[in-house]
Amino acid sequence: MTRFLQTAMHAFMLSAAHKSSGKTSVSIGLCAALASRGMAVQPFKKGPDYIDPMWHARAAGRPCYNLDPYLASAGEICRAWRQRAAGADVCLVEGNMGLHDGLALDGSNSNAALAAMLDLPVILVIDARGMTRGIAPLVLGYQAFDPNIRIAGVILNRIAGQRHESKLRAALDHYTTIPVLGAIPETPELAIDERHLGLVPSSEADDAAERIDRLRQAVAAHVDIERLLALTASAASAPAPIAPLRRKADLRIGIARDAAFGFYYAEDLDALRDAGAELVPFDTLRDQHLPAVDGLFIGGGFPEVMAAELAANVTLRAELCRAIEGGLPVYAECGGLMYLSRSITWQGQTHAMVGAIPADAVMQRKAAGRGYVDIEATADHPWLPVGAAIRAHEFHYSTLINAAPGLRHAWRVQRGHGIDGRQDGIVHHNMLAAYSHLRSLPGCEWPTRFVAFVRQCAAAKHAAEPLAACA
Repeated sequence: MTRFLQTAMHAFMLSAAHKSSGKTSVSIGLCAALASRGMAVQPFKKGPDYIDPMWHARAAGRPCYNLDPYLASAGEICRAWRQRAAGADVCLVEGNMGLHDGLALDGSNSNAALAAMLDLPVILVIDARGMTRGIAPLVLGYQAFDPNIRIAGVILNRIAGQRHESKLRAALDHYTTIPVLGAIPETPELAIDERHLGLVPSSEADDAAERIDRLRQAVAAHVDIERLLALTASAASAPAPIAPLRRKADLRIGIARDAAFGFYYAEDLDALRDAGAELVPFDTLRDQHLPAVDGLFIGGGFPEVMAAELAANVTLRAELCRAIEGGLPVYAECGGLMYLSRSITWQGQTHAMVGAIPADAVMQRKAAGRGYVDIEATADHPWLPVGAAIRAHEFHYSTLINAAPGLRHAWRVQRGHGIDGRQDGIVHHNMLAAYSHLRSLPGCEWPTRFVAFVRQCAAAKHAAEPLAACA
């Protein structure tokens, strides 16, 4: 595994023995606690995830970036790490699932592998409910399983009380050499509500600032931050920020950002700007009209939760449908696909949506598509060459029903589910709407391709050429 010199003053991975250990809450609290000290905190999240990074970004005051060993090569991850670490005092990488969990049996895409790749010490968050002396063999096992992984300390979570904490500390002190950096009590007020896709996004939580501050206070009170910083100090200082090679903005792309839609990767938004797009936010719940734009990007989210509010905005829905019929370039992912359909049905209620896609979205009790996907561009893809092979991911509980015959699709699904297990990405005029979520990575520079397509359509429109030529 390739290793390289740390590029931040302090850097570490926060992982856990298993998922649902509370490491996201601890990560959010640490980001906020460190930022409150005046430190520049750069958060990262391992794997495909939108919701946790939204909380991290809000707590740290800087965009959170994803590091995914399945979608990106080691070289690409290291380059992204160095670039995003620039100017930071602390870099915190939150793992997903458990430390050694991952798709590959050899652990090559696990949290541990990412920690080894970036030469990061690991802080292990342990859900200590129901444990006393048994915590020692657990920690010893994680320490012995891969001696190349440096577990710098543990944070005990969901402690029942002082007596419980004393027993845990005594066991770890007697049987291991790994320091306990904190012990956070079980407190229901610290929990962040969850639903079918994970945590409720910070964009939906009216009390997000208060929740983050409670987590900050808990971490500040129960974690030895000074010792954590001492154990995660790097031999090298963070590099100076590098100005991006950004093209001067020559077009405007509207982006849906509200309580219904918020699933966007920070690097994708950076790449859209670098390609020359000014990003213009609009609110699908409150704005009556679309902003003056050359194209639209509608990401994922929870339109089913906000379906009544989305349906009530009749003026915007009608205007958006007319714009798509008129040839406006639109890219939509997952929740955006659902919004552009005729209707959304969830929990026995059906609400009308935009209607640009002649199909209805119905929420299922179990996930219809979940995990990584391998997809290949068809001849109908509006802005990628035929045969372009892409790795992406999906996570959706909805399926499309009552689809009109003869729909064109942008993707052939080699692995995953997409729309029907064989195809994904509905193409209509200059709109592409798919369940698959793309990442801006070498080999899949979709923001650059999409911006070029929007630019081409805008030029054709101004020249009064048929918009069909853009597709």
